[in-house]
This record gives sequence, C-alpha cells and structure tokens, in this order.
Amino acid sequence: MKLAAICDPDTAMGLRLAGVHEVFTVEKSPIQAFDELQERNDIGVVFINESLADAIGTQLKEFRLRNTLPIIVEIPDKHGKQTDHIDFVSVLVKRAVGIDVSKQKQ
Repeated sequence: MKLAAICDPDTAMGLRLAGVHEVFTVEKSPIQAFDELQERNDIGVVFINESLADAIGTQLKEFRLRNTLPIIVEIPDKHGKQTDHIDFVSVLVKRAVGIDVSKQKQ
C-alpha cells in the first residue's frame, strides 16, 4: 500500500521528504484529486490538509462512512492547526482502545 497526500505546496515538500509516494498539490479545488484517489486500490493512507478537507466536506464524511481504506488523516497546514477542527484519528483510537489520546491544555 502506498501513501498519498492532498495538500498545499509547502506541506507537499515536507511530505515528499518524509517519503510520501504520491503528492497532489491543490490550491483551489481538492475534489478532483480526492475523486482520483478514491478510485484506486493501491493507496493505504491519504494525508490531507485540514482546510482542504473542509473544502471537500460532505463527500469526505460519506467516504469515511462507506470505506475503511484508504485511511484519511487530516493534518495542519503551514498556518497551524485549526481550533475548531475535529481530529478523526484521535476519535478512532478512542473508539477502538477507550483512551483519549488527544493532547489537552491544562
């Protein structure tokens, strides 16, 4: 299984250096790149910027409900983590293990 990403150009550079196989740099509409990745069966994990995930919206939520692969991991962009964004990986871990792994400020 391959790693893929849908992200801005700055994040793309870091992910390529980290070994992500296929990186789609998108600045306006990430829906076309997401549609292309949905059709493939060789992708195991897709990293996507939080802001681009918000732009995909309902289509991304429906995909998560219907499919187990690829795993969609939302990551912050160069501007940092969005304060109102839900971390779905932490939610999945909590559901599977029963422990909240998200870091909370004290």
